[in-house]
Amino acid sequence: MNTNTTAQQLRTKRWTLRVDLFEEGDVTKVHAVLDSGDKRLESRTEAHRNPHDPPAPEIGDEYAAGRALIHLGQQLLRAGESDAVANEPPLHG
Repeated sequence: MNTNTTAQQLRTKRWTLRVDLFEEGDVTKVHAVLDSGDKRLESRTEAHRNPHDPPAPEIGDEYAAGRALIHLGQQLLRAGESDAVANEPPLHG
Protein backbone atom coordinates (compact mmCIF):
# COMPACT_ATOMS: atom_id res chain seq x y z
CA MET A 1 0.00 0.00 0.00
CA ASN A 2 1.26 3.46 -0.87
CA THR A 3 1.90 5.57 2.24
CA ASN A 4 0.67 8.67 0.37
CA THR A 5 -2.73 7.10 -0.07
CA THR A 6 -5.34 8.18 2.45
CA ALA A 7 -8.30 6.03 3.22
CA GLN A 8 -11.42 7.62 1.85
CA GLN A 9 -14.88 6.56 2.76
CA LEU A 10 -17.21 6.20 -0.19
CA ARG A 11 -20.33 8.31 0.19
CA THR A 12 -23.36 7.31 -1.79
CA LYS A 13 -26.70 9.10 -1.91
CA ARG A 14 -29.84 8.67 -3.93
CA TRP A 15 -31.87 11.66 -5.02
CA THR A 16 -35.40 11.14 -6.23
CA LEU A 17 -36.99 13.20 -8.99
CA ARG A 18 -40.71 12.94 -9.58
CA VAL A 19 -42.30 14.65 -12.57
CA ASP A 20 -46.10 14.59 -12.87
CA LEU A 21 -47.70 15.92 -16.07
CA PHE A 22 -51.32 17.00 -16.42
CA GLU A 23 -53.08 17.78 -19.71
CA GLU A 24 -55.93 20.30 -19.63
CA GLY A 25 -57.02 21.11 -23.16
CA ASP A 26 -54.22 23.10 -24.78
CA VAL A 27 -52.29 23.43 -21.51
CA THR A 28 -49.75 20.98 -20.09
CA LYS A 29 -49.00 21.45 -16.40
CA VAL A 30 -46.08 19.92 -14.55
CA HIS A 31 -45.37 19.42 -10.88
CA ALA A 32 -41.77 18.33 -10.32
CA VAL A 33 -40.21 17.41 -6.97
CA LEU A 34 -36.52 16.80 -6.27
CA ASP A 35 -35.90 15.09 -2.93
CA SER A 36 -32.26 14.84 -1.88
CA GLY A 37 -33.02 13.49 1.57
CA ASP A 38 -31.71 16.76 3.04
CA LYS A 39 -33.74 19.14 0.89
CA ARG A 40 -36.97 19.00 -1.06
CA LEU A 41 -37.34 21.36 -4.02
CA GLU A 42 -40.54 21.80 -6.01
CA SER A 43 -41.46 23.41 -9.30
CA ARG A 44 -44.81 23.97 -10.99
CA THR A 45 -44.74 25.04 -14.61
CA GLU A 46 -46.91 24.86 -17.69
CA ALA A 47 -46.84 25.06 -21.46
CA HIS A 48 -49.61 26.43 -23.70
CA ARG A 49 -50.16 25.17 -27.24
CA ASN A 50 -50.39 27.85 -29.86
CA PRO A 51 -53.97 27.60 -31.19
CA HIS A 52 -52.59 27.73 -34.76
CA ASP A 53 -50.39 24.64 -34.20
CA PRO A 54 -51.71 21.10 -34.64
CA PRO A 55 -52.17 19.13 -31.40
CA ALA A 56 -48.98 17.29 -30.36
CA PRO A 57 -49.19 16.50 -26.62
CA GLU A 58 -45.61 15.22 -26.43
CA ILE A 59 -44.33 18.68 -27.37
CA GLY A 60 -46.25 20.29 -24.51
CA ASP A 61 -44.87 17.60 -22.20
CA GLU A 62 -41.31 18.40 -23.28
CA TYR A 63 -41.70 22.15 -22.90
CA ALA A 64 -43.43 22.01 -19.52
CA ALA A 65 -41.12 19.35 -18.08
CA GLY A 66 -38.04 21.13 -19.44
CA ARG A 67 -39.12 24.37 -17.77
CA ALA A 68 -39.71 22.55 -14.48
CA LEU A 69 -36.26 20.95 -14.60
CA ILE A 70 -34.60 24.29 -15.38
CA HIS A 71 -36.45 25.86 -12.44
CA LEU A 72 -35.34 23.01 -10.14
CA GLY A 73 -31.76 23.44 -11.36
CA GLN A 74 -31.86 27.16 -10.58
CA GLN A 75 -33.20 26.42 -7.08
CA LEU A 76 -30.49 23.81 -6.54
CA LEU A 77 -27.75 26.24 -7.58
CA ARG A 78 -29.12 28.93 -5.23
CA ALA A 79 -29.24 26.40 -2.38
CA GLY A 80 -25.63 25.41 -3.09
CA GLU A 81 -24.51 29.05 -3.13
CA SER A 82 -26.33 29.73 0.14
CA ASP A 83 -24.86 26.63 1.79
CA ALA A 84 -21.35 27.53 0.56
CA VAL A 85 -21.60 31.02 2.06
CA ALA A 86 -22.88 29.59 5.34
CA ASN A 87 -19.97 27.12 5.37
CA GLU A 88 -17.24 29.77 4.94
CA PRO A 89 -14.98 30.26 7.95
CA PRO A 90 -15.53 33.52 9.87
CA LEU A 91 -13.27 36.45 9.00
CA HIS A 92 -10.80 37.50 11.67
CA GLY A 93 -10.30 41.21 11.78
